[in-house]
Amino acid sequence: MSTTTALILSGLALVIIAGLGAYAFTLWREVRRRRASQQEEMKRAHDNCLENLELVASALLQEQVDITEGAWRCKVLLEILDSRLLERESFRPFGDVHALTRHLHTHEARQALSPKERFKEDKERFAVEEEHRHAVLEAARAALAFRRDWPASLH
Repeated sequence: MSTTTALILSGLALVIIAGLGAYAFTLWREVRRRRASQQEEMKRAHDNCLENLELVASALLQEQVDITEGAWRCKVLLEILDSRLLERESFRPFGDVHALTRHLHTHEARQALSPKERFKEDKERFAVEEEHRHAVLEAARAALAFRRDWPASLH
């Protein structure tokens, strides 16, 4: 192989390596941009969940929402933030009420029930609410404290 051919091939190799390096740098910047965007989206989602958790917990404490509905909503919001939160003793009443009432009909299915069936379900729901009222209200207070101390309260 002649010196000229070797120099041309070396130059071509350097151009290819430089092109691949530039492409790798572009991909690296795109990954950083996407990660930052994903983190910002996660922060917005958490902020939204925390705001809603505060609203629902406050509504529970002010008796503006039924115990069952408030417990369900708090449970869902806490699950969105971190599903392990429901394992905490302070938030367990939300999961307990959900477990005891998830078989009850809602929305259109409830409307389709006969008045007698609706009354039976209401009676069952009221019994669960009465039994768990104090615990759910304490859990709502804990949710407000959790919101106030975020993000340190997550761990």
